[in-house]
Amino acid sequence: MKICVLPGDGIGPEIVTQALRVLDKVGGKFGRTFETTEALIGGCAIDAEGVPLPAETVAKCRNSDAVLLGAVGGPKWDTIDPAIRPEKGLLGIRKELGLFANVRPAKLFKQLADACYLRPDIVARGLDVMVVRELTGGIYFGEPRFDGEKDGERFGFNTMTYFEHEIRRIAKVAFEAARKRSGKVCSVDKANVLDVSRVWREIVIDEHKNYPDIELSHLYVDNAAMQLVRDPSQFDVVVTGNLFGDILSDEAAAITGSIGMLPSASLGAGNPGLFEPIHGSAPDIAGKDLANPLATILSVSMMLRHAFDMAEEADCVEQAVEKTLEQGYRTGDIMQEGGKPVGCTAMADAVLANM
Repeated sequence: MKICVLPGDGIGPEIVTQALRVLDKVGGKFGRTFETTEALIGGCAIDAEGVPLPAETVAKCRNSDAVLLGAVGGPKWDTIDPAIRPEKGLLGIRKELGLFANVRPAKLFKQLADACYLRPDIVARGLDVMVVRELTGGIYFGEPRFDGEKDGERFGFNTMTYFEHEIRRIAKVAFEAARKRSGKVCSVDKANVLDVSRVWREIVIDEHKNYPDIELSHLYVDNAAMQLVRDPSQFDVVVTGNLFGDILSDEAAAITGSIGMLPSASLGAGNPGLFEPIHGSAPDIAGKDLANPLATILSVSMMLRHAFDMAEEADCVEQAVEKTLEQGYRTGDIMQEGGKPVGCTAMADAVLANM
């Protein structure tokens, strides 16, 4: 299995280093061989090549079976031309690889229940939501767009667009995911206001005919945002467009207590998937051995499961993470009273010992 590794910026290199140690342990334990190659993306690519996504990076990713990403961006590049900001590298690689589905689990580990921002009675009902976000369409990519002046004042606009095939394929991903979970899909839109959302809802309903075993419901995005904090246990799989999914997946992640715990997968149709933690580059703690590597380690687990169909190996990693938390090991972002404070490397050491 060939993996293209994109460490990126900030804490990216150090969390990826620890995740690769776990991958190496998986290989040794289960007799698997993983071949890795490294490439530039984001701010470090701008510094070296003048662009956030060099052609060589795209080629290396396309020549791989999976891509493991750390994080991109930082204040160093905040004031450069928006057309070449580090985040453009992330959007670009998703587009180049045709990664139209972002699968993001928001699961509250029972060992971290006290870190959850919700009331204890809400936490007791459980929090295990899978957000399936459309990734290559919608308002982030729609044309036309404009940033300039009109009638003597600053003016800008973007266009939210979706074609039937884009909606149908993301709905299929959600329905298939629900079959492996609790069999429920909630489609989130703004069909009471937006024409594009009415098309979205109609296509999702039509695609649902192929999945009669799945329960389908619909919510407007404002209500969905409220329900996620009111009672997240009502949700199993949430499917939505690019803009709404960007916001709701971060909300779902935040209420678990720490975005430093959550992985994600960006998937396409037969292309190498991209696996990454959902948190940012945290430049304020970069290089200090303070970062939480668990989201990246869990991203390796998602890679094993989704890219390589290695369920046993993925389970091994996830169980080791849970055991590590059970033993009380905590980085700063998830530290609790009575916990054992550790840094990035020591946290990975504990996971390796529990594999």
